[in-house]
Amino acid sequence: MSVQHRETIPENIEVIGAHVNNLKNLNVKIPLNAFVAITGRSGSGKSSLAMGVLYAEGARHYLDALSTYTRRRIGQVGKAEVDQVKYLPSALALRQRPTVPSVRSTVGTMTESLNVLRLIFSRLGSHQCPNGHQISPTLSVAENMGEVTCPVCHVKFTAFGAEDFAFNSHGACPDCNGTGQVRQIMADRLIPDQTKTIREGAVASWRLPGRNFMIYVAQQIGIPIDTPFNELSAAEQEQVWHGQKKQYAINIPSKTGKIFHMDNAQFENAFAAVEDSLATTTNERAILRLNRFYSFAVCPTCHGNRFKPELLTTKVADLNIAQVSQMTIGALKQFVPQILHWLPAQMQAIGKNLVGELKDSLQPILDLGLDYLTLDRAGETLSTGELQRIQLGRTLRSETTGVLYILDEPSIGLHPANVTGLVKVLRQLVNHGNSLVVVDHDTNIIAAADYVIEIGPQAGQRGGTIVDQGTVAQIKQAPQSLIAPFLTGTATLRVRPQITPQQLSASDRLQITVSDRYNLHDVTAQFIMRHLNVVSGYSGAGKSTLIMDSLIPGLKALNQGQSLPRHVASITANQINRVVTVDSVPVGKNVRSTVATYTGLLDELRKLFAQTKQAQQLNFGASHFSYNVKAGACPTCNGTGSISLDIQYLPDMIEECPTCHGNRYNNETLNVKWNEQSIADILSMDVNTAITVFESEPKIESILLKLQKMGLGYLHLGESTPVLSGGEAQRLKLVSHMGRNQTETLFVFDEPSVGLHPLDIQTLIKVFDQLLTQGATIIVIEHDLDILANADYIVDLGPKGGRQGGHIVGSGTPAELATNPNSETVTFLKRHLALFKQH
Repeated sequence: MSVQHRETIPENIEVIGAHVNNLKNLNVKIPLNAFVAITGRSGSGKSSLAMGVLYAEGARHYLDALSTYTRRRIGQVGKAEVDQVKYLPSALALRQRPTVPSVRSTVGTMTESLNVLRLIFSRLGSHQCPNGHQISPTLSVAENMGEVTCPVCHVKFTAFGAEDFAFNSHGACPDCNGTGQVRQIMADRLIPDQTKTIREGAVASWRLPGRNFMIYVAQQIGIPIDTPFNELSAAEQEQVWHGQKKQYAINIPSKTGKIFHMDNAQFENAFAAVEDSLATTTNERAILRLNRFYSFAVCPTCHGNRFKPELLTTKVADLNIAQVSQMTIGALKQFVPQILHWLPAQMQAIGKNLVGELKDSLQPILDLGLDYLTLDRAGETLSTGELQRIQLGRTLRSETTGVLYILDEPSIGLHPANVTGLVKVLRQLVNHGNSLVVVDHDTNIIAAADYVIEIGPQAGQRGGTIVDQGTVAQIKQAPQSLIAPFLTGTATLRVRPQITPQQLSASDRLQITVSDRYNLHDVTAQFIMRHLNVVSGYSGAGKSTLIMDSLIPGLKALNQGQSLPRHVASITANQINRVVTVDSVPVGKNVRSTVATYTGLLDELRKLFAQTKQAQQLNFGASHFSYNVKAGACPTCNGTGSISLDIQYLPDMIEECPTCHGNRYNNETLNVKWNEQSIADILSMDVNTAITVFESEPKIESILLKLQKMGLGYLHLGESTPVLSGGEAQRLKLVSHMGRNQTETLFVFDEPSVGLHPLDIQTLIKVFDQLLTQGATIIVIEHDLDILANADYIVDLGPKGGRQGGHIVGSGTPAELATNPNSETVTFLKRHLALFKQH
């Protein structure tokens, strides 16, 4: 290749005039074939650059290769709001919140390791003939997968193929259909309080959607609906429990006094109401609501392993596929060499190929610190961070080249000890000839990048510009950089007063003992009442089991006068009467949920607009100012602000509504003004701006001020809540709790640092202090070292994850914990404290 030709190869992606969301006509060069970190405060425009520009345009480059018909349909969508993007490879994105896997997904299926194992068992396995003779592995079976003749009894049979070992296909257990669980409706959940009458709602399953008329059918049958259920005759109770489906003519009184008549109202007994509801719905929220009536138990046929029992007769190195699936990935790595030792000499070549494939599928997962997961672990039980790392590991294994990978916070859920493995994996992506853009706040990941781009300086309208860019060394020296002080240790680490020994000894304790749950066995943990407690430790160490699976349900059971969960031996908590769980799950399930609807602001705004003279002249009530009802909604998009385009071979594409241009409302509603502003104008304001507009409206101003105190002043009132970051979602959920006495309330936060810049973490800690001032007790499940450094009390689980976890390896104040030699968390906390003490 000539020198002249080499000089023409582009070295950077060139973004020219990006104005997606709050980006202010951004011009930026992003190095190709390098590890680039994008950082900045929450809402500054990082994701707008990474996802809204780079991914959106990179995906379009890929789509341009599709058919003319498809390209024509995509052309209707319009390109990203950017003047030009040059030298951009095709892009793939790994998002902050991967889709929650189905009930049929396991770690084995998601990593594709189970696919390789199925091949190993079918090709290399010792199969059993119908008469029970175990046949040694042979090359003829491995190469042909045909008919096998038993050398002992000479019976001919067909060995199990790879598809036979799939529990999502031919290999499914016949009784649980490959889910590993059977479920049964629990009668005590159908009628939990038999002292209630049917009219009072004794039959819980008759309160399901579409069943609320069932009490009138019961009345028509002749069952007394105003008599407590436990005082009904045996025949009447039996009719409620198991009565036949029949149709009756009934009258249903309404609250206004009107009578509605139904000629063919079908009676469904208490059990059938649940069974029929489940049979006719695919909605996940509806299924979750129905699941409360069921108890779930391990399938007695397959004992939870999901496989058809006869498959377990095939062995590899004396183990069946269920036993291998129950191994942790770390243990499986140790087992892999045993397969080759076990195989006969003539099968070593094919064995090495398949075993090599298995090792290749496991290595990225091991590098990412997921060695504690078992292959049979249900995908739906994994944390967000675990899901994203599995997704990342699978991507790495595909060994693509020439692709732009965009990762949104891959550090979620990672213990500091695992960041090294993550960086190794990220480097491998670049070494394979790819370009990598990572949106993250973890200073260890930023410090490992080749190049850093800082967006800001603040959030919302005050962001959207390049604060600085360059190598890590250059960023550390940049006086205007917001991340530099956290890279160098010159920032203030502790932003709240530390607990004194006197306060610690005088404080009441909250104590729980877990007898036996997953990897926790006879574990007793203590927390300090009315202080900030942090539970730390490796992923899989038992943090969620201790708090989410044990403490929270235990406290709720105590408060409701019920017995403790079977695995909770005891709880001492005399002063906790309320538990508030604040997780990072998105707020609202669809585009109709906005900051204004979630906080109740829209209700107040609708009343305000309905009181204007213009609205009263038009006879417009408050409902006309809701985009969720026909009276106010845009007729084209029905109030969503967007339309869906059906594109051949691809998922539907979402486009801004061409009629209302995303405003959601019809023209008649938009013509009504309050202080010369339409309701859409107000929903387009950010919180900070709206505070200045609504100084004379106390109810609205109060909600806005609470949002501002949460550090959410940059959010727009009409901003869709499902797209908020995990940290933003958590703080939004807290708005309704601020300003009230919380002395008997326990707040539990599950990884609140998700999506937060170190400066935003300082804002979050001040939010914690607001709650503590109100008398609350706080427990935070967290890896972030800044939050650990600001804790009053830390309970550290470990020493590792999975079977190597489940122990409390240290507890105490950050200073006390820093002297503990048993905790890996302490190693990193000490280093972190030392970095900031140097300045």
